[in-house]
Amino acid sequence: MNDLASAAVPGRTPYDGSVVRAALRRAAPALLAYAAIRLLGIVTLALWSTADGKNWHTLLAARWDALWYTRVAEQGYGYTVALPNGEVHSNLAFFPLLPWLERGLSALTTLSPADAGLLVAWLTSLGAAWALYATGERLHGPRAGVALAALWAALPVGIVQSMAYSEALFTALAAWSLYAVLAGRWLWAGALASLAGLTRPVGAAVVAAVWLTAAVTLWRERAGGAGLCAGLRRHPGMLSGVLLAPLGWCGFFLWVGARQGSFTGYLDVQEGWGNGFDGGIAFGSFVWHQLSGPTFAAGLALVVGVGLVIWLHVHGVRQGQPLPLAVYGGAVLLLALTAKGYFGSKPRLMLPAYPLLLPLAVALTRGRPVWTWLVVGAAAVGSAVYGAFWLNGSGPP
Repeated sequence: MNDLASAAVPGRTPYDGSVVRAALRRAAPALLAYAAIRLLGIVTLALWSTADGKNWHTLLAARWDALWYTRVAEQGYGYTVALPNGEVHSNLAFFPLLPWLERGLSALTTLSPADAGLLVAWLTSLGAAWALYATGERLHGPRAGVALAALWAALPVGIVQSMAYSEALFTALAAWSLYAVLAGRWLWAGALASLAGLTRPVGAAVVAAVWLTAAVTLWRERAGGAGLCAGLRRHPGMLSGVLLAPLGWCGFFLWVGARQGSFTGYLDVQEGWGNGFDGGIAFGSFVWHQLSGPTFAAGLALVVGVGLVIWLHVHGVRQGQPLPLAVYGGAVLLLALTAKGYFGSKPRLMLPAYPLLLPLAVALTRGRPVWTWLVVGAAAVGSAVYGAFWLNGSGPP
């Protein structure tokens, strides 16, 4: 059991600074690899943007959703935009933790809320990379941990991790929450899940992972002859963690409902953006439209991409992926594929589904290190070029 995990169990290594420093030293190669890949992406974006007559900083900190988060930080909730097509875009669609952090940092420093959001994204993306390393190390060894963090950095839409968006913050909270579940730190798992639920709607996936893992753990205890109370005693903090986990997500959902005067107020707000969940009908229609028209090649690539991510999830489950990771990854994937709205944002919505990358990380550890880094390097270059092209074009809405 590694240092972080042993520190999480009562009666084992005390949770002190030396434990954290030792864990950080082990994670250093992963953090350096992650930072190098993301730096390559930012430098490529800066060069591309300069050639295109645009400002790379504006693309990262002050476009699309970043503007909405900044407006919440500066003015609070209540801002709406009515579009000619009848849609009403309300900033109640955006969960509050990122704008709270932007407001707090800008009050304590000379940073603007937009730059504070950028700083939060950069710092929490490193926190997410550390959590991914710790997860890969715990399950498959240090090389798998480094590969997992590097692959997440080198995703085609990895540039979003460096934007003033909430994906990096959410992934850090979700990944550490699930790591805490693996380590038996139920109270930490619940607290971090609650914070993740204040960050993005998909925080419900973290809650599902905590709850289902707790339920299965107690069921196994009962199958072994232990009663409910005995099972809870064997897993300190489980009940508190389970009760804490949904508070963030449910709290914001209910608050928006009260503000809107309807229990389904948050869903109504999302409907105003043209978003919501329809079981994948709208997405299926979009794919069919691509396949049946002049954009057949794009439609075929889309089908292959969806098939790949589904295969990665199934393959991970078959490899024995721990229950919290399997539940979380599957839930994020399901929510992304069954949501309607702007379909170009689906790769971004799947960005926090890091367990999908575990089979690839494990596969990379089976070859020689030089081949591992050639693959990661090629992916990093592709991610940097695509990210620069993407943000200077349509970008993530």
